[in-house]
Amino acid sequence: MAVPKTAALPLGDAPTRGWRFHSRVGRCWQPGALPFGARAAVGGAFGLVYAGPCERCEAPQSSTTKGRRGEMSTQKVALVTGAGSGVGRAVALGLADAGYDVVLSGRRPEPLQAVAAEIEAKGRRALAQPTDIGDEASVIELFRRVEETFGRLDVLFNNAGIGAPPVELDELPVATWKAVVDTNLTGAFLCTQGAFRLMKTQQPRGGRIINNGSISAHVPRPFSAPYTATKHAITGLTRSTSLDGRAHDIACGQVDIGNAATDMTVRMQAGVPQPDGSTRPEPTMDAKHVADAVVYMASLPLDANVQFMTVMATKMPFIGRG
Repeated sequence: MAVPKTAALPLGDAPTRGWRFHSRVGRCWQPGALPFGARAAVGGAFGLVYAGPCERCEAPQSSTTKGRRGEMSTQKVALVTGAGSGVGRAVALGLADAGYDVVLSGRRPEPLQAVAAEIEAKGRRALAQPTDIGDEASVIELFRRVEETFGRLDVLFNNAGIGAPPVELDELPVATWKAVVDTNLTGAFLCTQGAFRLMKTQQPRGGRIINNGSISAHVPRPFSAPYTATKHAITGLTRSTSLDGRAHDIACGQVDIGNAATDMTVRMQAGVPQPDGSTRPEPTMDAKHVADAVVYMASLPLDANVQFMTVMATKMPFIGRG
């Protein structure tokens, strides 16, 4: 038999009766009463037995100490894209309240820094990283910073997204279509890739990815082809990620949001186009309700998953739409 997996070769100790194997999981081993090389109950051919508490092995480590890939870490870390405002900001603050250190990604540095300050005031660590999630190099740099700073990632909330002006489909510029696809779909895919690469190899292994879907992942609004198409595609990405993540302890779910009160929904107070050709105001809800839902999804153990959840303003015209 070989040395137990918990044992690590002694550093600077001679192979005599006085040496120990110093474990990296809080247990220390030394040769037992049997002659060296005889087989003991623990330790195989080396005759190792548990040597009791060891200051070197059992010294407590700070949960906020920067880690490296492959090292054990107990502190939970979350990444939120589009974290500078709206739903992203609400979710980032909610995760911080739940005990997470939070990485904040977005296009504008100033709002990210403001949210980071709010998180740090709660006693949690925050990293503000301006990112163009539609650009592969920018996303690679984002995840490099995540690993460098925290050593792991437990939750990714793919939230960043943009819309397009409500125009007739045949009048929509292709450049506008591509911009929405790059942010809403390609960005979510690139961030999912980055999360997979880190979650597959970190210790403990695995993590959770939560995608921001939208009511538009089910039925469209008038003149919303780019946004609706990308949100339907996000549902496909969610399903594929959930399937491909099983082997690596990576769970994936989706929250479909309807009319959270943010800068994007201010126009609903004045009225937005309806399928019958009219323009009417629509009710909204506090974005904190979305944050509460995401925090719940994130709180589950990795052997349980909310695959899809819809959180919406109760009286918004969704049921019956289309």
